[in-house]
Amino acid sequence: MQLALVNNNRVEAFFGGRGLCPTCGSEMIAKCGPRILHHWAHYRPKGCDPWWENETPWHRDWKNLFPLECREVSHIAHDGEIHRADIKTPTGIVIEIQHSSMTDAERISREEFYGNLVWVVDGSGFRQNFNIYHGLPAPNSEIAKDLIWSRQRCRRNLYCNLDNYPSCTYFFRLSEARQRDPYITKAEARSGQVRSIRSGQVRSIRLHSIREIQEQVHQSYNGYHKYHWSRPRKTWLDAQCPVYIDFGGDYLVKFEIYDEYDLPCIRYVSKHKFVHDAMVKTHASAIAPPSYPLPKNVS
Repeated sequence: MQLALVNNNRVEAFFGGRGLCPTCGSEMIAKCGPRILHHWAHYRPKGCDPWWENETPWHRDWKNLFPLECREVSHIAHDGEIHRADIKTPTGIVIEIQHSSMTDAERISREEFYGNLVWVVDGSGFRQNFNIYHGLPAPNSEIAKDLIWSRQRCRRNLYCNLDNYPSCTYFFRLSEARQRDPYITKAEARSGQVRSIRSGQVRSIRLHSIREIQEQVHQSYNGYHKYHWSRPRKTWLDAQCPVYIDFGGDYLVKFEIYDEYDLPCIRYVSKHKFVHDAMVKTHASAIAPPSYPLPKNVS
């Protein structure tokens, strides 16, 4: 733990320090040394919060982005159950900073307990398995309204990546499909087949490569990308609360669904914007809205 009660004040560990656990009231001793992260430990081992994990420097760095009063805040449920949130902002948003792996059961328990929760996950352990591909146009842009993303894959290489524009990424155009059937929907056109209203014949729609619209994507870019995660930690893909992956640097990677047809994607989010919004917004889902502009060269 980073903080303990000393003379009723929450303070960080110091050499020779003794204090009390803010959650259970047990005696704490400071663990300080040249080769360890300074922290507090229970004088007698006591699992007062089974969700707690040993801190890493990455974990501590994240806590230090927020004021002292926001760190390690005890959260009490209606039935009296108590857990310490890594971060709880003045507006009630809880941020859990997760380094180690997690089971579905524990993730679900935390999401149900905190409710207004957002996850920040250390991505350093799986970065080599996480490929971020080409940018996507902003979902509400004019060009995006005409694109129907195909699930067809490259025949040469399932996950090829050539100059950040993999040749396995294809799309149909709704406007071309409607030349044969003016009333066809995106969902109906995803098959790549259109039945002409005039002749009744079934025709294929032209399949386009992402390379054809690179400049238009660049002009409407707002952080969205296709990605592939080999050997994923699936619990984060199933999370009901927002999940941000920290691969280091100034930007986080947030899991999102691109359109109404469940195309999985990620969106880059400024770490500075994330911290700012967490302190002033009232709900986790309102952090870093898609309307927030990004530099064109973030990727």
